[in-house]
Amino acid sequence: MKITAVGIDLAKSVFQVHAVDERGRAVLRKQLRRDQMTAFFANLPPCLIGMEACASAHHWARTLQRFGHTVRLMAPQFVKPYVKSNKNDVADAEAICEAVARPNMRFVPIKSVEQQAVLALHRVRQGFVRARTAQGNQIRGLLGEFGLIMPKGIVNVTKRVPTLLEDAGDELPASFRQLIERLTGHLKELDRQVDELETQIKAWHRGSELSRKLEKIPGIGPLGASALVASIADANSFENGRQLSAWLGLVPRLLALV
Repeated sequence: MKITAVGIDLAKSVFQVHAVDERGRAVLRKQLRRDQMTAFFANLPPCLIGMEACASAHHWARTLQRFGHTVRLMAPQFVKPYVKSNKNDVADAEAICEAVARPNMRFVPIKSVEQQAVLALHRVRQGFVRARTAQGNQIRGLLGEFGLIMPKGIVNVTKRVPTLLEDAGDELPASFRQLIERLTGHLKELDRQVDELETQIKAWHRGSELSRKLEKIPGIGPLGASALVASIADANSFENGRQLSAWLGLVPRLLALV
């Protein structure tokens, strides 16, 4: 039995594996626990392995590549047409195995550990930014219920709140004052977290030659450049700039604005 292609349906604990031989005949259908994955593929002769680009996919791709396997990641929407029956782990693994061998299949570049770490910084920073905006809007809305209005902009919340509370005098209950002070303190903490993560991202940007080159493009700063470098695992995987812009989701109208 010579396995030439394997499809893996990734999961948190139990993985479904589907393997075929050189004629495309199914020769293995197997479930593996997480702690069995490494040993199983370490003892398997090098072959083509396909997985959907989902949670933990890049980690497993790097792990299996160390054993000499050729690993390909695919977007789930490209695998879906190959599912022959009702969706389940067995059918998904078989569909992945078939899709990875298609000559015209589009693959997702495998990211390095460093790239994933930088993208994690960006995602967490963006989460803090959304939380900061929500917190500012909540403070603005609560004060508005008492007739205390401030100009738009997140920066005006922390600047104007002390003055508004002072001008309101004894019209505001002490419990409400304490509540606004608590929320304002939380807003300042979120702002501090955003600034710290941005500092880390900019430090990585200064150490990346490619990111610094991208910053020279009009309209792209350190945050945009570092996110772009971390998102694109291998620029050589794109034949031209049109493919790259399409992968990023940029349409001609947006490109004209850059």
